[in-house]
Amino acid sequence: MRLKNLDFKIGIFIIAIIIGLVIIGVFYTPYNNTEMHALDKYAKPFTTYILGTDSKGRDVLSRIMVGGRYTLIISVSTIIISTVIGSTIGLICGYKGGLLDEVIMRLTDTIASFPGILIGLILVTVLNGNFYTIILALSIIFTPSFIRIVRIGTLQYKESEFVYNVRVFGASEFRILFVHILPNLLPALLSSVVVGLSNAILAESGMSYLGLGIQPPTPSWGKMLFEAQSSLLFAPWGAIIPGLAIMLTVIGFNCIGEGLRKKYC
Repeated sequence: MRLKNLDFKIGIFIIAIIIGLVIIGVFYTPYNNTEMHALDKYAKPFTTYILGTDSKGRDVLSRIMVGGRYTLIISVSTIIISTVIGSTIGLICGYKGGLLDEVIMRLTDTIASFPGILIGLILVTVLNGNFYTIILALSIIFTPSFIRIVRIGTLQYKESEFVYNVRVFGASEFRILFVHILPNLLPALLSSVVVGLSNAILAESGMSYLGLGIQPPTPSWGKMLFEAQSSLLFAPWGAIIPGLAIMLTVIGFNCIGEGLRKKYC
């Protein structure tokens, strides 16, 4: 498949750089990301430390590389879980209809009506926030959108001629849903998944900024922003660099999603 639109190419380029840095960070970082250098607090970028140091003398580049790993893992895991659960529920609701559809969609609307950060706060507080709790909280936040997307598509296709034909030949409901209807929804779903990744990154960063995400000493981009806000006036690189990492990653995924939308929709 060859996509010629510029949005897709820009997005791929940006995300390739981000993922490349994260992968390198698994095997090598300039310094230990939690190591403190008391004499090098607030060291400026492009000196001994390429991107400078923070208030505790920790290397910002090393923390960006390691923090990106957790941000991406949480975001990707969240979207995979949300897509699988949301698609399955959306297919069943759209195809079956009736009371089941009505009840589930009302529950979906109820969840979607709550601010996402409030759901995250409640779950993290009740379940003692950790890596898996963050994924669970974000999955609950993002699942309703995928339910709606797949349900709408299923309603469009369930009375179509090709579905009628396979039903006449005795195809099971499972086969009709997952072999015949779902593949037709993949183009629109794929675009939503990619854009969902950028939203999940923003959500994870927001939770970390508020202290609900990955806990110290493990770095995360949102937590780095929070820690650097007190030194914004005299050491702005501590906030600008993780902010740029979040912004570029979100822009990259949005560009890919827009490119896919232009291609398939």
